[in-house]
Amino acid sequence: MRCRVEVAPVLRTPDPEAEQVTQLLLDEPVTVTSEHDGWALIETAYGYPGWVEHHVLDEGAGELPQRSTGNPLEIARAYVGTPYEWGGLTTRGIDCSGLVHIAYRQVGVLIPRDSWQQEDVGVPVNEAELRSGNLVSYGSDSRADHVAFWLGDGRIFHATGRDGVRAVVEEFEPEFLAARRRKFFRIPTN
Repeated sequence: MRCRVEVAPVLRTPDPEAEQVTQLLLDEPVTVTSEHDGWALIETAYGYPGWVEHHVLDEGAGELPQRSTGNPLEIARAYVGTPYEWGGLTTRGIDCSGLVHIAYRQVGVLIPRDSWQQEDVGVPVNEAELRSGNLVSYGSDSRADHVAFWLGDGRIFHATGRDGVRAVVEEFEPEFLAARRRKFFRIPTN
């Protein structure tokens, strides 16, 4: 199956008022695992489960972007100013891990959706080897809950939903995030 509409919310439960956990984009392939009252329980190509209204799906294999030589950080920069939206993946709204996910997806590298999953598949980078475009994760001792592109000189590029700033921004790493920094890592692109 594939997504037949430009953008479709993927919800935690089969209820139009449920929390959006991610989005399907036009022609994105999905696997339907069950159906219930006009809803389909799906799994995305990157292994993310959720519910969509069945009418947003169509027969067909769907497709994802092919591998290219693009730079994920440069692709992410096209989202500057985009409003913060939990579970979002578009220029109408995006969250921190969605920004990283879609930037890599646009160069044909399919990575997990959530920050803790991205950290898990990333290759650790020590500070001496750190370069612009690497990623930095934040969270508790047990799990990452935020991710950003590292730009260097103490600057990050990310989607933030904190009070006062609810958009994709480039900024000096806020002290509250620096205090929660977990690790630097990179996603292999070849």
